[in-house]
Amino acid sequence: MPQPELVIFDCDGVLADSEIIAARVEADILTKAGFAITPEELAETYAGLTFKDIMLRIEQEAAIPFQATLLDEVERLVDQRLAREVRAIDGAREAVASVKGKRCVCSNSGTARVELTLTRAGLLPFFPGAVFSVADLPDGRPKPAPDIFLHAAKTMAADARATFVIEDSVHGIAGARAAGMRVIGFTGGSHSHPGHADLLTEAGAETVIRRWADFPAVIAALSEWSDGA
Repeated sequence: MPQPELVIFDCDGVLADSEIIAARVEADILTKAGFAITPEELAETYAGLTFKDIMLRIEQEAAIPFQATLLDEVERLVDQRLAREVRAIDGAREAVASVKGKRCVCSNSGTARVELTLTRAGLLPFFPGAVFSVADLPDGRPKPAPDIFLHAAKTMAADARATFVIEDSVHGIAGARAAGMRVIGFTGGSHSHPGHADLLTEAGAETVIRRWADFPAVIAALSEWSDGA
């Protein structure tokens, strides 16, 4: 049976149920700063973006200037909440363990936060030396740019065309597709919303799963299809 050369997992909202935690903090800060938004609205509209990029987009769209100090405040509060609350999404450990070849994590979040989140979720031991953050790239652009995915494939000595990426956001899928990789969408996080799967499919996911229990069979089937294509 053919196997991918590399499987790349996003962290927030894919392995760990952290996206909704960050959305709650960010929505509260933005609302207090003059832009009223709920965590659900923020997660649906801006999932996959850094908080800096979210602020810049809102400033452009709503003409509301934000203080740069909000960035540090959000970072501090999100880290505090993650350390207390974050958990692995049901079935994530088993799904990661089912990958017998190379695997890694690619995230827009900083390395310290990703490692904190994965440690709290009990998943960091699955990725020794294989956690990649946009913040660690000299001139790396965050997703939806392909930079982090291409860096991971090069570091892991894998062909991008034989690499699968698991993503929960339109921006992550766009980046993976731009890197020439195949993408499976995931909607099992607490931040998922009606129409989420359709958005991921429209962005370029070959298929979308809601439960990690479906992952081994799906990736095997897609690998077989690729082999026969």
